Amino acid sequence: MDTEQVNTLLHEGYDSEQVSMMDEQVILVDENDQPLGSMSKVDAHRGAGVLHRAFSILLFDENNRLLLQKRASHKITFPSVWANTVCSHPLFVDHELMDGGALGDGSKNAAIRKMYQELGIDEGDVPFEQIHFITRMLYKARADDIWVEHELDHILFARTSSELNVNANPNEVSEIAWVTQDELEQWLNDTSEKRGVIAPWFRLIAENILPEWWGNLDGLPTRADTLIRSMGEVEMSNNPEVLDESKMGVLNALKTHKDAVESRIVAALSKSGNDVLASAMMHLIAGGGKRMRAILPWLVADAVGDSNDGLYDLGAAIEIIHNFTLVHDDIMDNDSVRRGRPAVHVQFDHPTAINAGDAMLAVAFEVLAESEHFDNQHFRDLVRIIGSMVRHVSEGQQEDMSFEERDYVSEDEYLHMISGKTAAMFTTCARTGALLSGADAETIEIMAQWGENVGLCFQLMDDLIDATGDSETLGKPACSDIIEGKQTLIAIHALQQPKENLANFVEIFGSGIEETDREVLDTVVDELRDSGSIQYAYDKAMSYHAAAHACLDKVPNRNSVQVLRDLTDFQMVRIS
Repeated sequence: MDTEQVNTLLHEGYDSEQVSMMDEQVILVDENDQPLGSMSKVDAHRGAGVLHRAFSILLFDENNRLLLQKRASHKITFPSVWANTVCSHPLFVDHELMDGGALGDGSKNAAIRKMYQELGIDEGDVPFEQIHFITRMLYKARADDIWVEHELDHILFARTSSELNVNANPNEVSEIAWVTQDELEQWLNDTSEKRGVIAPWFRLIAENILPEWWGNLDGLPTRADTLIRSMGEVEMSNNPEVLDESKMGVLNALKTHKDAVESRIVAALSKSGNDVLASAMMHLIAGGGKRMRAILPWLVADAVGDSNDGLYDLGAAIEIIHNFTLVHDDIMDNDSVRRGRPAVHVQFDHPTAINAGDAMLAVAFEVLAESEHFDNQHFRDLVRIIGSMVRHVSEGQQEDMSFEERDYVSEDEYLHMISGKTAAMFTTCARTGALLSGADAETIEIMAQWGENVGLCFQLMDDLIDATGDSETLGKPACSDIIEGKQTLIAIHALQQPKENLANFVEIFGSGIEETDREVLDTVVDELRDSGSIQYAYDKAMSYHAAAHACLDKVPNRNSVQVLRDLTDFQMVRIS
């Protein structure tokens, strides 16, 4: 930064200490996070902005509270906004570039430097080895007509104590706050801005990534990934209504349409004149959920053609069918918990649960038949496609049950099974959404392939989360697939490894002992990691993730396609 630039900034009224730091050299990167060179902060952040590497560290105490900071009014970009613990930039120096190190190591060093500079936190209180790289996101956010952030952000996580000594630098930070998950959620939903404006990058993290992390912070380091979540361009506001859908994260996109499908689902399932049957049908629906399958047809249609209210009717029907399969699935698998509440056959009884599932399937087709938005040809197509979906789901379930009686299941057999049991529903959501949008035959097939790849990725991630999550987060017993002897890809790979390296896994696999000690289960998970079985399943999930993105590369790059890309990426942090 030359003297003229310095004088210009000072003349414009910016703080001299902050101006001096604008000469620091940030790391320019491409969209794959590959370093391209360096540039001063001032040049990287003015005008259109230049993509550069950043980091955001989130520091949690032993009570799972997150430390936030309010940026000082002296800050040149985004002054006086609330953000995560520290957000800044690794510099173009060897120990913050760390080209030969593990992903995120350079950003960890930068975080240590900035935590001390901004908050007075000593390295000994949050050392390098306690900082974990978790994931990355790409976004752009304009502060005003002059300044902009265009960053590929490394998201870091660390644990500390509530007694942590924080001595905030008033030139950097005006306030700090420790917040719980509920407190932050209330803040995010407060459009009055009385509590203060939330920085756009932190809102992206808080709404799109944090909800899936907060319930299992201790297990978070094991869920690190190499993804780059593309969030698009966002605006600075506490009012989500100012953002169009292409600029919202996946969760906001789902929230936007949830009420429309929810009202249709509730109305359809409430038609029964039998109170017990109606309650049984509503039991899982009342347990919550993001209604991703219900909303997916609308999102696909909006991405490749025209959207209309008939897509909500379609989504409601598919969601009801999805829940019908869960009711019967829990009976067949003898699972007692679903979404953190008793399964339908536990809450009521087996005959009622079977009857409720049957009725839900019938109600779903009633929803389609009663919709005013489908012409005769579309109605016939929907009945044919959805009927085929139910058959494939049932075939997949039958294959899954048959696997329990076998000592050996091949990888191909397993993938064929989940393509029916799980992916068929995603494929149908995407295919029917594209169909009703008016898309051509080629585009419909592309979107169906996208849905299948997303569904396969989803199931593999579900298997991984079952193995590595905890009961409270999962809403069901942890490692239940292992205890029940489920032939997941993790198990298939592990069973082909030397048994002496997996002694605890071999003992627990298929034991049926639900009350297995958590320490024993942790040992089993460690064995699966050491054997490469967890990594093998993760790599397979990532291959389907890449294939899904390749499908989206084939359709015109409309703004609404970005929502589907974000949804594809969000599989890595678990949508249910």
